[in-house]
Amino acid sequence: MEKRVVTDSMIGLELPNIDSWSERVTVVLGQNPGMFTGPGTNTYLVGTSTRPILVDTGEGNDKYMPFLRQAMEERGADGLQEIVLTHAHPDHNGGIDDVLKEYGPLNVTKKPWPEYDGGRELNVIDDEDVVTTEGATLQAVWTPGHAKDHLCYFIPEDNALITGDVVLGAGTTVIPPDGDLYDYIQSLHRLLDFGADTLYPAHGPCIRNAQEKIESYLAHRALREDQILEALKAGIELIPEMVKRIYSDVPEFLHAAAGMSVDAHLRKLLREERVSKKGDRWALT
Repeated sequence: MEKRVVTDSMIGLELPNIDSWSERVTVVLGQNPGMFTGPGTNTYLVGTSTRPILVDTGEGNDKYMPFLRQAMEERGADGLQEIVLTHAHPDHNGGIDDVLKEYGPLNVTKKPWPEYDGGRELNVIDDEDVVTTEGATLQAVWTPGHAKDHLCYFIPEDNALITGDVVLGAGTTVIPPDGDLYDYIQSLHRLLDFGADTLYPAHGPCIRNAQEKIESYLAHRALREDQILEALKAGIELIPEMVKRIYSDVPEFLHAAAGMSVDAHLRKLLREERVSKKGDRWALT
């Protein structure tokens, strides 16, 4: 059995601090590189007016704001219309206060997740709601799985999707312990239905082969599920042992993250009543 479908990685990936991905979308790198963030979180200035929308804010790194100011100046922008968030993980919403300090009171627009929103007052949006600005439309697409509150945004003017953490520019998405792989798979299928040409991910480069990329993500998850089922058939019951078998081509320092992926797959299979769990041990039903 082949080891993997998605073969690229965030490791060693570099991106420019500011880049233009379309006439209405400028990306500003969040200056928070790391094992899970790659070069950093992509934040987006969207629209063609002097007051664009800012999608996501990075994690609040001090090095970010000078690049946001530079990108605004290069666009001829003198303020922001509002902040729109994909979801409430800290590398996406941690810079809100810095942005508000720089550009004054603004609406913070997102789907609520009270446990993570920190009591912040929100301009509430949900699935299929639309945010408009000069030159661009953002249609919210509820895409749970990586996070319960996750919204992608379809931009019909570019036939593009801002995918947040659902689809990345390199590597694959982590499903954290409070995520749900079953829901995530449904979210990928929903993104396919848009027929987008381009994906603007939260981490990594712009994706110009959108449909192929999403299909590869689905194929990757199907392969991982088959590998886990084969491990269970071989009598392997513990996640660390499954990781050693399935991720033998991956450095050991990444095995903890790989274990999260295996756990997410097993929780999906448990939800489908295809496996059982007793303590830390898993088995086929």
